[in-house]
Amino acid sequence: MDRNIVTLGPDQRKAAIATLALAFQDDPAMSWMIPDPVVRARRLPRLMAWSVDDHLANGLVLGTPGAEAVTLWRPPGTVHRHAPLTPLAIVGFVRMFGLRVLHAERLDRTIFRHLPAGEAQFYLRMAGVRPDKQGQGLGGLAIRAGLVRAAELNVPAVLETATESNVGLYRSLGFAVISEWQVSGGGPRFWTMKRE
Repeated sequence: MDRNIVTLGPDQRKAAIATLALAFQDDPAMSWMIPDPVVRARRLPRLMAWSVDDHLANGLVLGTPGAEAVTLWRPPGTVHRHAPLTPLAIVGFVRMFGLRVLHAERLDRTIFRHLPAGEAQFYLRMAGVRPDKQGQGLGGLAIRAGLVRAAELNVPAVLETATESNVGLYRSLGFAVISEWQVSGGGPRFWTMKRE
């Protein structure tokens, strides 16, 4: 397996979607939005396809050439950008989340409320490693590649995580917790983190 970190493009789209769908199957936020694990396994590829496509168009997708590790980044100028909520987009979100679509919308709105203000930052929206490749340092390699880009732009990197065990990993990469919060209505707890 090639451990180099590269910019992923349309040729790696399917593999990136599969990796993220598998990596986020047990994520606390995904589990809250789509509680049934069988339904979640069926719907996550749709959500990850939307996320990957959004970052191919408006951001940066970094990972291993085989997409065993995938990170989705929003560079300065796109951090707070949202795709327009067209009728077609609404139908797509209902297909992803079913009756829990309002939970997903609340989570998304709350995440963006807790991001630092302004566009002078490099936002790690999502990071995942295929389960059979976890524990080999691939996620750290992909995140470090994004941190190099942030340093080149002379901006901080920011992220949020709903997985408490990830907080230590991100601290080891130089991030510090800037806020801890919970989504209303019994939603998951999050940590927003920043690396200067």
